[in-house]
Amino acid sequence: MGEMVEFPSNGHTVQGYLAVPGGGHGPGVVVIQEWWGLVPHIKEVADRLAGAGFVALAPDLYHGQNTDEPDEAMKLMMALKMDEAARDMSGAVQYLVDHEAAEGDKVGSVGFCMGGGLSLYLATLRPEIDACVSYYGVLPGVQPDLAAITGAVLGHYAEHDDFASPAAAADLKAQLEAEGVPVEFHQYDGCQHAFFNDTRPDVYNEEAARRSWERTLAFYNERLG
Repeated sequence: MGEMVEFPSNGHTVQGYLAVPGGGHGPGVVVIQEWWGLVPHIKEVADRLAGAGFVALAPDLYHGQNTDEPDEAMKLMMALKMDEAARDMSGAVQYLVDHEAAEGDKVGSVGFCMGGGLSLYLATLRPEIDACVSYYGVLPGVQPDLAAITGAVLGHYAEHDDFASPAAAADLKAQLEAEGVPVEFHQYDGCQHAFFNDTRPDVYNEEAARRSWERTLAFYNERLG
């Protein structure tokens, strides 16, 4: 359904996967990868968003690299420069704002694991982000200015998660609330980290994935529709 495109990023060019609805237009959403990179699963998420009526763009934050090995994924994530990721994600927002298929001046974001934290980070950088979704994400290695978020935040978290624990999620929710950000977090009992990723049968939970997706689409339709 989608295709690879190129867009500017602060003097450089970055690639991303763009999926456009069959109707040819809809609100824009930035899709932010897990630590694996721009893998087929993330492209499929963009395709699913397009199927629901959104123009989805997944920027390639690793610039062509990806892996299915956890040790290599950890190295790629640790090597990711936050200022560079910020530029690339900001460029993705601008690409959607300027794209003829993307309706309105509000944009959504969704990220998974590492990308969940980056989704929040992006919302502090770009006021166009009116609907920020984080799947089992914690704040990245920088402490973004949460007070700069102008939209609302929706979070999906697992009961059994060492990366984004219930305690970490509760702390993040309290930080957002303290800054006056409209926030709604859901915990999915009995689930593990990455429960949305249907390419990982060891942790995928079909029911939690379905419910979280329905909540995400309703959130976007309310904020961006």
